[in-house]
Amino acid sequence: MKNYRLVVQYDGTDYAGFQIQPLERTIQGELEKALATLASEKIRIAGAGRTDSGVHSEGQTISFRTEKLTVPVERLPYAFNSLLPKDIRVIESEIMPSDFHARYSALEKTYRYQIYESEFENVFYRRYAYWTRTALDWEAIKSCTKLFIGTKDYASFAASGSSVKTTVRTISKVEVHNEGFLKTISFTADGFLYNMVRNLVGTLVDVGLGRLSLQQVDAIMESRDRRLASATMAPQGLFFESVKYS
Repeated sequence: MKNYRLVVQYDGTDYAGFQIQPLERTIQGELEKALATLASEKIRIAGAGRTDSGVHSEGQTISFRTEKLTVPVERLPYAFNSLLPKDIRVIESEIMPSDFHARYSALEKTYRYQIYESEFENVFYRRYAYWTRTALDWEAIKSCTKLFIGTKDYASFAASGSSVKTTVRTISKVEVHNEGFLKTISFTADGFLYNMVRNLVGTLVDVGLGRLSLQQVDAIMESRDRRLASATMAPQGLFFESVKYS
């Protein structure tokens, strides 16, 4: 049984997220539909991450097993793309060792959040960035990101009602780029809680607006209370950027 890995890009605007759902149009659903056509059988795929409705991807990784594909592995992106909607594209494909799994083999994932800062909303970024008319204090935001580096309990930034064994995660890197109108904040970690990145960015935006101090954010972290952190940012600014494997 061959074990395949694909890298997928998608615009998540018109989808109910990555994960397959009854009666909803999803990224996984479209990929499995195309795969069923190519392999002449239904095959369940695994994704490295489950992006929400409206969230985009530049480097989502999926894996699946089958012996039914006759298309050479190097031609799979072309075969998939001929069947997929224009807002989903397979850009890489390879056969992996039998123990590879898109989600469980991942060492780190990187998500990027985009903020468009200008007097007027940009029509070309409205689907791909959060717009703010108010200028943010990016030096304060950069200082605050240092609080998130390391192995810590991120319960304050997990969506309410999340059911996970532990809310401890390790963030190895946070990068802020604030040149020009389009600003970005990227997080690299061994894993993320549900809505964690959007909740972290919401808190950083409040720091940039002067609503929260670094001391208050540190206290929010220590509290492990989601109610004390800032509101969840809109989904359209979030991109699943890449996955790192051994």
